[in-house]
Amino acid sequence: MYQTAAKIARKFIKEATLFKLGFNLSPMYRRSTARITHVSEDLKTIHIKIPLSYKNRNYVGSIFGGSLFAAVDPIPMIQLMSIFKEEYIVWDKAAHIRFKRPARENMYATFEFSEEEINEILQKVKQDKEVEHHKTTYITNKSGDVVFCEVTKTIYIADKDYYKEKRKNKSSDKTLKTQE
Repeated sequence: MYQTAAKIARKFIKEATLFKLGFNLSPMYRRSTARITHVSEDLKTIHIKIPLSYKNRNYVGSIFGGSLFAAVDPIPMIQLMSIFKEEYIVWDKAAHIRFKRPARENMYATFEFSEEEINEILQKVKQDKEVEHHKTTYITNKSGDVVFCEVTKTIYIADKDYYKEKRKNKSSDKTLKTQE
């Protein structure tokens, strides 16, 4: 549903604006209480704010860990999907969150993919047809000098044709096993 709506909207709205509006208006993302505050035109830099409010405050008065994770969880995968367009398969594969201190103020995170990092991913995919890329995001205070939490995502990126063939082979393997 979201991808279909995005394809239509891209005809009228710039990609960066669509990314920001799409997240900020999406019910699933709004529940995290976070808001995207900036998206660069090339989609390689995204900033979010996670305000401390009654909606995400836990028993001890800090931001609920689930809100922190939900705020950063979907962004790197969808950011890469948007950068790579429809030329590659991109999936979240795993996540690890490490809380360092209680978040008792508004929190912020920046998601950045450098040109070198994008080129490195593409080179690995060309060589190996698929790759797992690890991306760490730091949740900080406004000045960015204190890390309250870090989230490391494992993102799977594959050549589209390779992925389709791999899926087809797995399906035929399952069919053979059930027939035996």
